[in-house]
Amino acid sequence: MADVAAVHVAAAERQLTELEVFGREVAGCTRCRLSQGRTQVVFGVGDPHADLMFVGEAPGFHEDKQGYPFVGQAGKLLDKLLAGIGLDRGRVYVANVLKCRPPGNRDPVPDEIEACEGHLFRQIELIRPRDFATKLLSGKPAGITRVHGAEQQVTLGGSRVLLYPLYHPAAALYTPAMLKVLEADFARLPELLGRTVAEPVLAAAPQLAPIAAEPAVQLGLF
Repeated sequence: MADVAAVHVAAAERQLTELEVFGREVAGCTRCRLSQGRTQVVFGVGDPHADLMFVGEAPGFHEDKQGYPFVGQAGKLLDKLLAGIGLDRGRVYVANVLKCRPPGNRDPVPDEIEACEGHLFRQIELIRPRDFATKLLSGKPAGITRVHGAEQQVTLGGSRVLLYPLYHPAAALYTPAMLKVLEADFARLPELLGRTVAEPVLAAAPQLAPIAAEPAVQLGLF
């Protein structure tokens, strides 16, 4: 039994080391124009073996300065929502599709997504989560109002996962109705984590979709 435990620990250490090494590689990325204006790459943070991974669009002003995704008031709301389902940031992994902040916090454009998606797919390959909470990865151009809370099975980073679009917490900070929707969508996450994801006969990784125009209250996707 001790030998089995030692093997498990050694494997976990190798996985963590791979993720950290990859993070250092991405820190010097110059694949797109955003590298010219960033303060630093915002790689991601959390449990490197998480079953649940949250993926937003791109870092904002504070994330760019601090180097961590989802800080500030939106980050505090995320912590509250996670606590409501018995989780915390130490038990999930949080990242963005883009690792560098777009100027003025504008939406990512297709060529930036294309340049950066390989970094995210490698993170997925190393972390191997069961579930995702995001929208850009759906391969669908529909806005978040039409796809939030509707899970779909996809293959990403070589793993079959459940993709579960959610509103960005920032969209719910000052809109009580939006917060209720986000809380209801979050409440389904424990059930989704318990599902068995079926292996497809044939499946191709979806392309990251451009973001459809949305009302101003929808500040991002998560």
